[in-house]
Amino acid sequence: MGAYILRRLLLILPTLFGIMVINFSLTQFVPGGPIEQIIAQMSGGGDVFDTIAGGGDAGAGADLGVGEEKYLGARGLPPEFIKKLEVEFGFDKPPLERFLRMMGNYLTFDFGDSYFRSVSVIGLVIEKMPVSITLGLWSTLIAYMVSIPLGIRKAVRDGSRFDTWTSAIIIVAYSIPGFLFAILLLVLFAGGSYFQWFPLRGLHSDDWESYSLPGKIGDYFWHIALPVLASTISSFATLTLLTKNSFLEEIRKQYVMTARAKGLAENRVLYGHVFRNAMLIVIAGFPAVFVSVFFGGSLIIETIFSLDGLGRLGFEAAVARDYPVVFGTLYIFGLIGLVMGLVSDLMYVWIDPRIDFATRET
Repeated sequence: MGAYILRRLLLILPTLFGIMVINFSLTQFVPGGPIEQIIAQMSGGGDVFDTIAGGGDAGAGADLGVGEEKYLGARGLPPEFIKKLEVEFGFDKPPLERFLRMMGNYLTFDFGDSYFRSVSVIGLVIEKMPVSITLGLWSTLIAYMVSIPLGIRKAVRDGSRFDTWTSAIIIVAYSIPGFLFAILLLVLFAGGSYFQWFPLRGLHSDDWESYSLPGKIGDYFWHIALPVLASTISSFATLTLLTKNSFLEEIRKQYVMTARAKGLAENRVLYGHVFRNAMLIVIAGFPAVFVSVFFGGSLIIETIFSLDGLGRLGFEAAVARDYPVVFGTLYIFGLIGLVMGLVSDLMYVWIDPRIDFATRET
């Protein structure tokens, strides 16, 4: 097993390197950049896209690569100023040199500073992390706590009326987009048009520091109730049906019929024999599910509920072409995702020791 873990760890670096190469290469062909953003703001265009849209106007700026006007909207700006910006952002170096230097720094977890926020990338990630962890962790836990018992119940009563109407509810819930459900929750329960039972934004109240410990805990759960519910709604269907199908497959196997023939109680058969085998794929997939919720579904929910988390950070950095934040967070998240893949494999072995990844070809 140790050899397998070592092989997987050694594969992390080239995989992560490939991810960074692809994304860094793509940014070389995307219009705009941090220098263009600054030029656009100085020219009153708001952002680089306004400058690009007005690139044909002689007063707005020259085309890229025409004469000494390297950047859209740069006409009239001193060349020394443009050169200073290039040196400050590192664009005076060739792309390959910039990429290799960046990766060298990343190997020592030196992610540099944001172009526009005057704070380190690590500082930004640590600052925004609690919001995303809150959404990802609670959404995943609640989805498992509801889906596993419900899936087991559906498997035991397969084909019954209970199985039919719960499947209908699950399919309807799965078909509702998360952002639409979030808006519905706001309208109904956050002072939209009906009730004002929950706060509209934030992770805690403004005077949270003055609360007692029980008050802080209650205020925290009061604020996260709607965002967590909105980010969890689409997870129920997949986990519930996966649990049900896993149980059905195990229930029909010979060892279950043998256990029943020996006179074992039904609960003993289900939870003493079937559960361990049926839950293998469900429980072992917990790290992957958490990562997908943590990184994938947070942007829209954070925006709707005005939560300042990693989803909004990544989106705003991409729009502003804040490359240290974009590539730094990509590196961190990619590394976490790859490590979680290894953790998922180890959980398979922990749940069922019969599995031996060390004998598997890689």
